[in-house]
Amino acid sequence: MEIKSNLGEIKIANEVIQTIAGLAAVEVFGIVGMYSKSSIKDGLADLMNKDNFKKGIVVRNDEEKNLHVDAYVIVKYGVKISEVAFNAQQGIQYQLKEMLGISVDNVNIYVQDVKVTSEEKELKQ
Repeated sequence: MEIKSNLGEIKIANEVIQTIAGLAAVEVFGIVGMYSKSSIKDGLADLMNKDNFKKGIVVRNDEEKNLHVDAYVIVKYGVKISEVAFNAQQGIQYQLKEMLGISVDNVNIYVQDVKVTSEEKELKQ
């Protein structure tokens, strides 16, 4: 991503955008982790720890230089998935605008799994 100003150019690596978007996503209530995009291709579930959450974020630019962010998430069992996804979209857009001053054209949330936490397991026993 490049930002031009009257003082020069600012180049922001996609990894920076991934990090900010991943942090914003895991802060949303109901999201328990990120899902590695490479694991999706391999067919392996890989709950990412906090050091690797950005691997669940894909940043794309189209021909018109529009920015698209895809987040592959794992949600907690028992939450309303549509609300969690909407809150994640808003959080990612807000953080990228506040921290980098960039607008995101699309934030796509892909719910890859539902995780039953130990609290839910204990309640069912």
